[in-house]
Amino acid sequence: MGISKVIGIAGTSLLVTSVGLWKIGLRIVAVPFLATSTIAYIIAVASHNSINIPWMLGKNSKGRFPIWSSVLFGPFLILARVYATMKRHMRKKEAVYNMITEGVYLGGWPFMLKHLPPGDPSVIDCTCELPRSDFVPTNEYLCVPTWDTRAPTISQIEFAARWACEKRAKGKPVYVHCAFEGVFLFVVDMDPNAEEDEQLVQDNHKWQFVRDYPRRRERHIFSSSYPPAVG
Repeated sequence: MGISKVIGIAGTSLLVTSVGLWKIGLRIVAVPFLATSTIAYIIAVASHNSINIPWMLGKNSKGRFPIWSSVLFGPFLILARVYATMKRHMRKKEAVYNMITEGVYLGGWPFMLKHLPPGDPSVIDCTCELPRSDFVPTNEYLCVPTWDTRAPTISQIEFAARWACEKRAKGKPVYVHCAFEGVFLFVVDMDPNAEEDEQLVQDNHKWQFVRDYPRRRERHIFSSSYPPAVG
């Protein structure tokens, strides 16, 4: 189920609750529920696959949210962090991250230092609702804001792949994370046999982007265990 449906259902539940509280005379109590349901509907629309505007939350290149975003979308941002933290604790037996290829790791949001792979990795953050952790330096951090269950754009994938290749060329490992482990995968693989022509291959389970650069050929692969969620 896509994020827009999940948030839409939550917004409807809050709206029904606010109406019920209003009818029994608890109007002051009903107002926060009504306000939160309105915010939920806004996020549901903004995260819909046909609209998809993750920058609406205001997350900047340093992985921080401005004051206006914290005030306006505070309930959603707090809930997202709490949910990600609780889900991690409920899955203690699962690996926080996995090595996809040498020096490239995939995992979930690292809200603790022990969640990072070894080698002081550079971090590619593919979330729009979770902040950069303080132990991740800004000069080793790249934000690719993306809604949960949504895919980055081709231009975002291309930029992130080049950034990752630069870090790997310096001997730095790269950690790519979304909100949760294994939601989607973005791999940078130096492939000398990559096709020279740019192409986009898309089916229900994999998106593959190949481009020939002047100095080196980089094979960019974005794949998912499911097709892009709609709705």
